[in-house]
Amino acid sequence: MSLTLPRIAIAGLSLEASTFSPARTTTAMLSPKRGAEILDGRPFWQPGGALHDAAEWVPILQGRGIPGGPVPREDYEDLKSEILGGLKDAGRLDGLVFDIHGAMSVIGMDDAEGDLAVAIRDVVGPDVIISTGMDLHGNVSWRLAHALDLLTCYRMAPHEDALETKERAVRNLLDRLALPAKERRPRKAWIPIPILLPGEKTSTRIEPARSLYDMVPRTEALPGVLDAAIWIGYAWADEPRNCAVVMVTGDDAGLISAEAEKIAQAVWERHEDFSFVAPAGSLDLCLETALRSDKRPYFISDSGDNPTAGGAGDVTWTLRELLMHDDLVSGAVTAIYASIPDPHAVEQCVEAGIGGSVSLSVGAIVDAGPAGPAMLTGIVEHIRHGDEHAGTEVVVRVGGLSVIITGSRKPYHLERDFSQLGLDPRSADIVIVKIGYLEPELFDMAADWMLALTPGGVDQDLLRLGHHRISRPMYPFDVDFDAPDLSARIVPAADEDI
Repeated sequence: MSLTLPRIAIAGLSLEASTFSPARTTTAMLSPKRGAEILDGRPFWQPGGALHDAAEWVPILQGRGIPGGPVPREDYEDLKSEILGGLKDAGRLDGLVFDIHGAMSVIGMDDAEGDLAVAIRDVVGPDVIISTGMDLHGNVSWRLAHALDLLTCYRMAPHEDALETKERAVRNLLDRLALPAKERRPRKAWIPIPILLPGEKTSTRIEPARSLYDMVPRTEALPGVLDAAIWIGYAWADEPRNCAVVMVTGDDAGLISAEAEKIAQAVWERHEDFSFVAPAGSLDLCLETALRSDKRPYFISDSGDNPTAGGAGDVTWTLRELLMHDDLVSGAVTAIYASIPDPHAVEQCVEAGIGGSVSLSVGAIVDAGPAGPAMLTGIVEHIRHGDEHAGTEVVVRVGGLSVIITGSRKPYHLERDFSQLGLDPRSADIVIVKIGYLEPELFDMAADWMLALTPGGVDQDLLRLGHHRISRPMYPFDVDFDAPDLSARIVPAADEDI
């Protein structure tokens, strides 16, 4: 390794956490990686990758969990302490990749990423350039923006550009470290926008998000601009920092301010145009529509307990409704339900074996929701062990309804998630998935789909969740207020007082 290469540390905690979910995300659920494990997780800096030889990488700790509930304070403090200790022992550093999502909540704390960023800055000192590539559903407080130097986020929802964004954040850092020391730190224009919307209303597949996010690369391409980004914010955490934010970074303060204001104004002008990415309604309406339709398979998103947005995943309200539906129970219609975590129910199914009859109390262990456990009597049709997320998965058939039960939470985003359980979603009449907008493989598979507005910790109806601590006024919680001040504020550099 050449001594001229920059020394760049990697550290961070990546999580999307609903404060409306009773679930908790522990240290083990964040699956912390250390050392070479971190480099193996991204192709661009793993051995043989495009950026592997671009720096002397110093991987410290990187935790990443399936979206869920907040992190217990003691778990967060332990992980934070390990990160800070690792950085103290790392020796001289030129840069740091702060690998976060931006919507982690910690019990008893606001702005967890801001807290971690400030603590890291205190350890590494003012001269280290810190870069991050975040989820567009993350939040950017003034404190976070000050502690970091380079900030960017995804430009697509669903997040098909996630890896590209992570690499862009690293390349931005390498490019700035190649400059003379006094020129490395760009200016940052920051504008909060008082809107807070669920991701299912801000998909870049549809307007107005498509056109708004198309503005980002055009701005980035301007001379004097390094990066541009729109964080739409995370709707299911009740913290004062949560709202949309526009940031533009670069070396021309006047230009980045003007461009940030242009984007922010465009977002605000269209804030009432955001609507659900698919036809939405009650579960009853979705089922009636699916049954009347001749399009197969017909997908229904069970959105209120979506485990990939922060839901506990074991709310049974929808499953109970399905188990009372005559067309499904009689077998007149075939349907797949994915999924409900319950390790005890899984054990009972494994004990019964394939072909065995079971009568189970399922779900509502973490989040009892409005329904409590579901009673399910059926035939075990498939058992699969060793899944990375679910542990053991079983399929229990009740009439025409195949219910997937898992040892622990698992998102079902891929066709193989179903096929490896002996299920063929393409031949089913209806597929009901705990999800919001459909991920690409499911979207391509669906002949048609609807979004069911079901209850849970990530309820799409934000007004019935009961936010109390977000800044006000905030759309859609407030609808009749003066247009906000969307003037750009230049964030002081990390080596300047805030």
